[in-house]
Amino acid sequence: MDKKSTNNIKIKNKRASFEYFLVETLTAGIVLTGTEIKSIREGKASLVDSYCSFKGNELFVIGMHIAEYAQGTYNNHDPKRDRKLLLNARELRKLQTKVKEKGFTIVPVVLFINENGLAKLDIALARGKHFYDKRETLKTKDSKRELERMERY
Repeated sequence: MDKKSTNNIKIKNKRASFEYFLVETLTAGIVLTGTEIKSIREGKASLVDSYCSFKGNELFVIGMHIAEYAQGTYNNHDPKRDRKLLLNARELRKLQTKVKEKGFTIVPVVLFINENGLAKLDIALARGKHFYDKRETLKTKDSKRELERMERY
C-alpha cells in the first residue's frame, strides 16, 4: 500500500466547533495497537463525545471510538479504551496550567494519518460556549449559506 492512499483519512469532530470556542490547536501523536491503526486506515473511528484528560503528567484521549478490526482475532482491541497522547513536556505543562483555569478543556478536533503513515490527533484548548453563542453560530452559518445561494443565481 502506498503512502498516498492512506493520506486521505481525516476523521473530524464536527461538534467541537459548535460546542466550544477553539482557542489554540496542537498536533499530538497517539499510542495505538496494531489493530487500532488498521481500523483507522479503514476510516472506522469516531471522535464524538471524546475529550482529553490528564492522568498524572500524561495526557489521554477518553471516549474516542475505534471500531474493532474485522480480521483481528483474539488480538483485537477494546474500542473505547483510553489512549495516551504524545506531546513534549513543554506543551504538556502549558496545557496542564491552562486546563486548571476555569472554563478550559481539551477536545480532539481531527484524527488523521500524516505523510509518514502515522496516526495524529489535532487537539484544541477550548472554552465552552453558552446557549446564546451557539445560536449566534447557527445564524452566521445560515446567513453565509444564503449568500452562497444568492451568488449562484
